[in-house]
Amino acid sequence: MPTVLALMPPSASLRDSYRSLIAECVASGEALVPFTLAFENADFDAFLARLSDCAAGIGVPDGFVAHSTFWLVRDQTEVVGVSNIRHALTPSLRREGGHIGYGIRPSSRRQGLGIAILQHSLQRAAGLGLSRVLITCGKSNIASASVIVRNGGVLESEEYLADRGEVVQRYWITNGYTD
Repeated sequence: MPTVLALMPPSASLRDSYRSLIAECVASGEALVPFTLAFENADFDAFLARLSDCAAGIGVPDGFVAHSTFWLVRDQTEVVGVSNIRHALTPSLRREGGHIGYGIRPSSRRQGLGIAILQHSLQRAAGLGLSRVLITCGKSNIASASVIVRNGGVLESEEYLADRGEVVQRYWITNGYTD
């Protein structure tokens, strides 16, 4: 039976799988990307409410914008990736971060899931009215750059960011999806 992938809103029914994704990322020593992976989730209902509030722009810190989080779920049972879509850009997000941040569970990489999560995220972004989307990545992250280009990304610029200690690339995607 073929694998079924869906980009869905966070759900209490997938709590254990979501937590195992975080544990896997932490065990690998990687930064938690997107940033919502670092949100406290011991009280899972409160965590889900916080994500819902963020999507509505409620309680977001100064300098942040409303943002929606989605989970890439395989066969309705396993969270294999997380995507965060910022509804607008600030000067800081134009510099680094862009509209969409995403990450794939380490054990599920190299299976085309990065391409899939970005493709599905572009569809969700269209539903938010985003017809042109900025995505950034570290220049050394060749896999991420490849995923962005495979989804129509066009390199706009590169800049060394001293606070990050690396060159960040900025790609624009003209979003061909409609809501």
